[in-house]
Amino acid sequence: MDDRPGPGEPPGRAADRLGPGGPTRRAYHVPLTVKAGLRSFHSASLSHEQAVFGIPAEGSLFFYIYGAHRFPVRALFAGISFSDICVIIGTLNCQERVSTIKSLIRAINDMKLKNKLILFYCLFVMLPVLVVGISLTSYYRSEALGRAIDQATNNVAKIKSQLSSLLRVPTDISNLLVFDQQLNELVNTRYANILELTKAYNNYKVFDKYILQYREISNIRFFIDNPTLVNNMSISPVDADIKSSIWFNSVMKNKGIYWLYIPDKDVYSNSPAGSINKLSLVRHVAYPEFRRTGILMVQMKPEGLEQMLYQEPFETLVVDEQGYIAAAKSQEQIGQTLDSLDIGADLGTSGEKVIKTTVKGVDSYVIVNELTPLYSISKLKIVSVFATEDIVKDANRVSTLGLIIILGVLVVALAMVNAISFLMTNRLLRLSRQLNQVALGNFNVISNIDGNDEIGQLSRQFNYMVGSINQLIERVIESNERNSKLELAQKEIKFKMMASQINPHFLFNALESIRMNAHIKGEKEIANTVRLLGKLMRKNLEVGRDMAPIKDEVEMIRSYLEIQKFRYEDRLDYDLSVDPECMDIVMPPLIIQPLVENSVVHGLENKEGAVRVDVHIVLKDENIEVMVRDDGAGMSEDRLAEIREVISKAEDEPRSRIGLRNVHQRLVLYYGENRGLHIESREGEGTCITFSITETGDHTN
Repeated sequence: MDDRPGPGEPPGRAADRLGPGGPTRRAYHVPLTVKAGLRSFHSASLSHEQAVFGIPAEGSLFFYIYGAHRFPVRALFAGISFSDICVIIGTLNCQERVSTIKSLIRAINDMKLKNKLILFYCLFVMLPVLVVGISLTSYYRSEALGRAIDQATNNVAKIKSQLSSLLRVPTDISNLLVFDQQLNELVNTRYANILELTKAYNNYKVFDKYILQYREISNIRFFIDNPTLVNNMSISPVDADIKSSIWFNSVMKNKGIYWLYIPDKDVYSNSPAGSINKLSLVRHVAYPEFRRTGILMVQMKPEGLEQMLYQEPFETLVVDEQGYIAAAKSQEQIGQTLDSLDIGADLGTSGEKVIKTTVKGVDSYVIVNELTPLYSISKLKIVSVFATEDIVKDANRVSTLGLIIILGVLVVALAMVNAISFLMTNRLLRLSRQLNQVALGNFNVISNIDGNDEIGQLSRQFNYMVGSINQLIERVIESNERNSKLELAQKEIKFKMMASQINPHFLFNALESIRMNAHIKGEKEIANTVRLLGKLMRKNLEVGRDMAPIKDEVEMIRSYLEIQKFRYEDRLDYDLSVDPECMDIVMPPLIIQPLVENSVVHGLENKEGAVRVDVHIVLKDENIEVMVRDDGAGMSEDRLAEIREVISKAEDEPRSRIGLRNVHQRLVLYYGENRGLHIESREGEGTCITFSITETGDHTN
């Protein structure tokens, strides 16, 4: 058969041709180059057609399609791009994806209903809520940091502007003093004696005028190499210490205006104006006609800088080129260097920047901006530092509170899902057990599952099904044979029930006969003891209930003590005191009686002489407080510690005190960890056991 395009058919187009006696057949033919290693593609079964790829020897790609009616149609493709092949292969893999989805659905169907609800709750409720909560927390924290950084950056810019204005006054004063002729004559004159020098000092009032006129100025000083001058804290000759100082050499070398923090040895301790230790303008002043050079120093008042930084919310510093802190919000940092702050980043590079680093080992942000005062060669840095934790503390607290609330809501919701799933699965399990009974041949099962939901409807349909089955059985089995078998079965059941009740009924009847015989013979004490014994045994047989009133427990205790009183006579004395308001409150049975028995057995049998047992039950602040105390043999500290350890262990041990451990574990199980037994004892003095429980009323476990 020729699959090539017919006359007039362009390449890549389909020409409909009618096969002999068959359906329409379409052929696609375009040149195709196939890699030598490629030989075949095989697709999975599709819904209505099956496709098989094959690469013939000539390198063309053939595509066979078997349609819904299984008419063979052959298509020859050529010129198909690689992306087209990928689309075709993706289509062929569709069935595999469908198979994977079916496997996933099958796995979900195999899961228990409770696990399904919890799984989908965790995946589609808890996980998205937690992701959103954590994302919002992170966003809120980032926003808080961003606002703090913006605020600190703005504050630093504000400080820069204020500081620039503040430093303009000393600069203007220094410009005036450079050209002051009177100062020129004062510092360059050679004085014959101290009197002449003193007179010249007294006549020069310019420094004092500027200091009084401008509150930013603390002092003005002038240093010059004139040995006839005397240091009066304003004008001073240059000595060896000054010549060796870094600031002096820097100014003498570059001959410009410097703003520096100049530390000194506090020589003028009695005069704050004379001491340097301040941010100062220092500039070179040349007197070429005298071949001398002086140093003018205008010192700033620290109070002005402190007032400027005092209102800042973060720690803010003004640092000179040497690294000295010239001004700071914290006064104790003034005069220290940046190295003392232990900043984990290099602040030496110029420009405005925000640095995330550590300061004294604490994660912090450092905002740095530089100021070049007017006409100054040196620069000042304004540095603002704040700890990350201080900024995000409120955000973390709010976020933590929000997460706790979210987690609490999610946990409560999870508990509700768990409870709902328990209610559903419990009803389904009951229905399943009833179905199993029917499967085992018990057609007398009646489902009593309530509710109008789907499970309730299944229960009613189950009852209808069982009834229908019974009707069918009734139609098959002959009525006489059925009736006789039912009568025989009922007799056997009654016989078994009577046989199972022989032992306890026989025992109670025997005890009652003994009591009546003793009563007739006048043995009233024996008769009363036998009555109490029967009553005690009957109560023990009725302890299958989860909860019982306290009055039932009290009756058992009184019966037990009376029997023991009959046994030990004067060796045993007891006091049973019960608050009347406690009588109708329910609690787990056999809680107090084992404690009383413990006091009698271990207190009386291990001691010579009489023993008194006190039992007190009172209602106090909505708590029922129970105390069982005896003045028996007691126990040592080591034995007491051993018993406390034994009763706290959950596993059974081949030891004594099993009754105490049982009581303690039941109290903890019903009422919580802090509601167990509290045992106090002294050897030779007795033992006291106490516990308290909540007023439960109609409490059920």
